[in-house]
Amino acid sequence: MKDFIKRELEIEAASITQVAARIDDSIEKVIDLLFECQGKVVVVGIGKTGHIGRKISATFASTGTSSVFLHAAEGLHGDLGIVGKKDVVIAISYSGGSQELLSVLPYFKFIGVPIIALTGKLDSPLAKAADFVLDCRVDVDTEQFGLVPTASTTVILALGDAIAVALLKRRDFSVEDFAKFHPGGTIGRRIFLKVEDVMCKNPPTVTAETDLQETILAMTSGKLGCVAVLDSDEHLVGVFTDGDLRRHLQTGDLLACIGQSVGCLMTADFKRCEGSWLAVEALKFMEENKIMMLPVVENNKLKGILHMHALLEAGVV
Repeated sequence: MKDFIKRELEIEAASITQVAARIDDSIEKVIDLLFECQGKVVVVGIGKTGHIGRKISATFASTGTSSVFLHAAEGLHGDLGIVGKKDVVIAISYSGGSQELLSVLPYFKFIGVPIIALTGKLDSPLAKAADFVLDCRVDVDTEQFGLVPTASTTVILALGDAIAVALLKRRDFSVEDFAKFHPGGTIGRRIFLKVEDVMCKNPPTVTAETDLQETILAMTSGKLGCVAVLDSDEHLVGVFTDGDLRRHLQTGDLLACIGQSVGCLMTADFKRCEGSWLAVEALKFMEENKIMMLPVVENNKLKGILHMHALLEAGVV
């Protein structure tokens, strides 16, 4: 069974790659239409592709594109009222021949709503009725009996996600915007937390004149793997970390440094952040610079130390 599972995953991944290779410049018109939509994006489907449509619509809604899902069968019994003249419809049917879906198309045509079809049959009634057609074809032998929707639904989902991300980029949708739609749970915690919420507010400090031995003791007692070095005006002038200590050990000059002040050994050109930064921004900054801690500074005054462990404990990582 292990080999079968691997093979199935490879088949579905290959199907996505094949569809990606068929994407042409017409996708630009689709993105323009969705971006300029003054109403909402109504995703319409039924059956397995209906479930996929719900997810695509939810992704649109959470990334700045107003969207709702319309079950085609429910549309035939009154729910067509959610579709307005300023909307855009994305109709999903791999066969392009789902009767319930085809039955609601005349209404869209009547009110003049543009239709984007996601289908695997380019000569289907759905494709012929649509204003734009996105080709979601997969090889017949990729699905069991040529009937069980696996690769086809994966392809449609991936294409819908790709369109949502393209619109996200087009809108310059930021992490702060994303946060507005995800205030609760893990996502909300990750996005809304600021550096000042998770930093150590009383980190160990020394002056530039403090000798190495006392500096190491202060660093050990603080349990952050670092100390902040302040001048007489309590401005942050440097940091000394356990990484600095290891580097001096590796060069063999640690004994010569014992009597020196930490000002001669500290890192003066250090990375820093502000307490108002989002924790996720600080995490990305730390990962990009391959560092475990960041001094938190305001007007060159030390406000705290942000450590990677604190981000881990807060569930940001």
